[in-house]
Amino acid sequence: MSYQALYRVWRPQRFDEIAGQQAITQTLKNALIQGKTSHAYLFTGPRGTGKTSAAKIFAKAINCPNLKDGEPCNTCETCRAITKGQLNDVIEIDAASNNGVEEIRDIRDKAKYAPTVADYKVYIIDEVHMLSTGAFNALLKTLEEPPQNVIFILATTEPHKIPLTIISRTQRFDFKRISLQAIIARMTYILEQEEIRFEPESLQIVARAAEGGMRDALSILDQAISYGEDTVTVENALSVTGSLTQEKLIDYFSAILHHDTEKGLSLLQEILAEGKDAARFVEDMILFSRDLLVYQQAPAKSEILETARVDETFTAMSQEISNTALYETIKILNETQREMKLTNHADVYLEVATVKLTQMQANTASPLPTEEKAADSQKVQQLESELQALKQQLQTLSVQQSQTTAARPAKRAPKKAANGAFKPNVSAIYKVLGVATKQNLLQLRDVWPDLLDMLSVTQRAVMKASTPVAASPEGLIVSFDYDILCQKAASDENLVQAIGSYLNRLIGYAPQMITVTAEQWPMIRSDYLKHHKEEIQSRTKAESTDHPKEAQKTASSSNASQLESAEPDAGWESLNQLIPVDEAGEEQKEDPIVTEAVQLFGKEIVEVQND
Repeated sequence: MSYQALYRVWRPQRFDEIAGQQAITQTLKNALIQGKTSHAYLFTGPRGTGKTSAAKIFAKAINCPNLKDGEPCNTCETCRAITKGQLNDVIEIDAASNNGVEEIRDIRDKAKYAPTVADYKVYIIDEVHMLSTGAFNALLKTLEEPPQNVIFILATTEPHKIPLTIISRTQRFDFKRISLQAIIARMTYILEQEEIRFEPESLQIVARAAEGGMRDALSILDQAISYGEDTVTVENALSVTGSLTQEKLIDYFSAILHHDTEKGLSLLQEILAEGKDAARFVEDMILFSRDLLVYQQAPAKSEILETARVDETFTAMSQEISNTALYETIKILNETQREMKLTNHADVYLEVATVKLTQMQANTASPLPTEEKAADSQKVQQLESELQALKQQLQTLSVQQSQTTAARPAKRAPKKAANGAFKPNVSAIYKVLGVATKQNLLQLRDVWPDLLDMLSVTQRAVMKASTPVAASPEGLIVSFDYDILCQKAASDENLVQAIGSYLNRLIGYAPQMITVTAEQWPMIRSDYLKHHKEEIQSRTKAESTDHPKEAQKTASSSNASQLESAEPDAGWESLNQLIPVDEAGEEQKEDPIVTEAVQLFGKEIVEVQND
């Protein structure tokens, strides 16, 4: 008999022989045992993962008279006929070459007839995604209402190309890529049965090159056996797969670590000259970088390394190169791998990547020496101790400050009278009145509308019903029509600061605002004139001495006048109780006082009546 490829000879004949698909095979076996099989199945997944093999095993199992635990016996006539492809009731169709409407119509017409030998007629349509739209439409009705004892098994590597109306009428099973360990275990079993010598490390190289496909792995293994004359060695596996030896990879990484661009490019040219595949070279570099990083961070997890062999050279390299350099290396290689798929000049991108890798910054490519690490560790410990001392000092200061704050009386809010009315700061008002001038007041009244426009909306609402009633270079007395607005303005520090700032821009100086209600202002003004009569007289005499003509003119115009004295309301606490008065009762205002009142408040405010 002529030689057959390993993947044909060792095609699985039982569900248990399908590697890496335990969930799918167990589900199918349970369905067979319980008699709950569907009329249509869809097997999807990458190439070489067991889709067609599972379909044939299912066809044997459902028709096997000696079914045991969901597995076919493989000894009866039906099983042997299906294995040889000689049973007419199991029809395998390649949709890539039979994708027309006529072929599907022929299947639909023949499916109406009962099976001749087996219990079920099974149609296995491979690469079903290659069917045309018309063929899918012709198959749709048959899948929706299939004849009795007919089962369809559709297999594809591209399920996204199958109409959803087809998928919804089938039971879908997604075959996954077979793990590296499962492929190695299967190849080990086959080589032992074939009595072929092999090196265990060579099987890892073959399994990694198969990329999760058992058929590809057995095909590569077949090549390695032929290349090595019935012996599978690491060298043979590397030659067949185009992979690099670990020594080559370490030499390349050494050039990266020592920033030797010339050596790195020379190694690259040597590797490509040996016929190594550029894509395989990048793949090996990425996996080797990953292994270095894994072993560097978790030496105990050496069993999960993909390509590396743990020896003295590999261990030394993992200690010499930094994890930051490995991160950057993987990033650059990944970008190169992506760019190589879009070009016909892969060697150019490899050369550029080599230059980038060998010119990485020194602080990225290599870790700190042991002595520098120790010095840095000491500095860190010193900084930590200093930080701890600072924290303790801050905590002590915080406790002291909290105690001081608790002992200190709280800042008082704007005063209120006993009946809830706003209580003005009379002493501050008196200080302003002591140096107030009419010129300052008129100047402020001129710019007052502009000041209100400069305030924010909320601040303008508070100050809308306000009027300046007295002013000096240092202070400004503002009267409010409403008590609540007066209290709000007095307690709003932001408003007071804003008014001072804007006044400084408008008139060149920033008097401090003092608030008073319109109801309180006449009483404060009257009490000030009454209690500071002597002071006003002395100021008037001083001004008369300095300016006799002006004083005489002022006195003659005000001899018959008096300043109106506003009496406090019943609800207001008299200012006489707050500021002691030497003389009880009202006294006749003398002309100098009237003159001073006019100078302080202006003729618009002071009303003089003759007795």
